[in-house]
Amino acid sequence: MKRLLLLCFVSVCISGIALGQDQYIFPYGGGQNKLFIQEIIKLTGKERPKICYLPTASGDSERGIINWYELVHDLSVEPYVQRVWISSYNQKVSFEEMLLGMDAIVVGGGNTLNMMAIWKAQGIDVVLKKALEKGIVLAGGSAGSLCWFDNGTTDSRPIELTVVEGLGFLPFSHSPHYHKEEFRRPLYHKNIENGIFKAGYAMDDYSGIIFRNGEPFKVVSLGEEYNSYFVSLEDGKVVEEKLEAVILK
Repeated sequence: MKRLLLLCFVSVCISGIALGQDQYIFPYGGGQNKLFIQEIIKLTGKERPKICYLPTASGDSERGIINWYELVHDLSVEPYVQRVWISSYNQKVSFEEMLLGMDAIVVGGGNTLNMMAIWKAQGIDVVLKKALEKGIVLAGGSAGSLCWFDNGTTDSRPIELTVVEGLGFLPFSHSPHYHKEEFRRPLYHKNIENGIFKAGYAMDDYSGIIFRNGEPFKVVSLGEEYNSYFVSLEDGKVVEEKLEAVILK
């Protein structure tokens, strides 16, 4: 029995999950909104959590940053923004110190490919892993959902949708904007059928899945028309399973 308990303890430590500390990731297909932010607030367990918006994928768009502050101005949060287009003259705090001081981090939409390259160049990918292990809630839509998975489809390159590699915090493939853009669904199916992607999760805009410790915990949506799906390969055929969701109001 003692040996079994020791092995269980070691297994938990290796997985990066601190004892008693759940890890939450909340990707949604797209569509930043108050109801999703309220879910993030609940996940932090804080009355007034510090939530940082990370707008890397949009090139630190000023419009996006303004929208962020407008979105949360009447919610119980302390809002922050972490730009990456900075210099040593205008930022005196490291990315690690800033992001690891948050209760939640919300990643905005835009160009996933460029965002991943910048994060790796700046070491932000490593910081986000530390944030997850610390129990900081990670969330986001579009590029901000795709980044947490192994890989998925992206419009980050010219002409057509292609494959992009994510951080791999969630060991599945992913497709955001599943029913909003006509080529998303057939290409996602094709990539799973051809073995380019493993099984994964597809999300319409305004639908998302809260993962706890790497597994689906709660599916949420803003309406019956917005859905999330588990897409897999069974007997050589792609199977799409619509997930039952809690409609947020």
